[in-house]
Amino acid sequence: MNFCSACGSVVSLRVPTGDDRHRHICDYCDTVHYQNPCIITGCLPVYGDRILLCKRAIAPRRGYWTLPAGFMENGETTAEGAVRECREEANARLINPELYAMIDIPHINQVYLFFRGELAVPEFSPGSESLAVDLFHEADIPWGEIAFPSVHKALKYFFQDRKAGKFRVRTDIVRRG
Repeated sequence: MNFCSACGSVVSLRVPTGDDRHRHICDYCDTVHYQNPCIITGCLPVYGDRILLCKRAIAPRRGYWTLPAGFMENGETTAEGAVRECREEANARLINPELYAMIDIPHINQVYLFFRGELAVPEFSPGSESLAVDLFHEADIPWGEIAFPSVHKALKYFFQDRKAGKFRVRTDIVRRG
């Protein structure tokens, strides 16, 4: 950040009084510009014993498989965002979404919230951000082509919990490296 969004003046990076972190602060009007993590909301859409994955049509990781997920929008709940992402990326209708996993990625300032839910019907097709969409049995998951570590973790947890017959909310961290 170089300029203040309130007045257009130059900002500098310094620790505001009473704070313990560097922030962009306007040198003219003293507005503190907080930058906070982004929330990514998505889902694990299940139909029977299969899970729906989308092949990405956009960067980053174009051509790799992922769960339907994206940035949360203003004015929606995290569950509403997960349902929306499923509709946008897979033209699929998710029902009964339940919070399933929260995965922090501190080095890129993101928090993933995945909701486990059912497909209302096995009808889906690629949305504008997907090259392909398909249902996979666990044995058929293209593990070497999964787009992101957070998705890999959520899928692994899902199959472990399904095998155990009990789902619980999972938390994890993706570390740099």
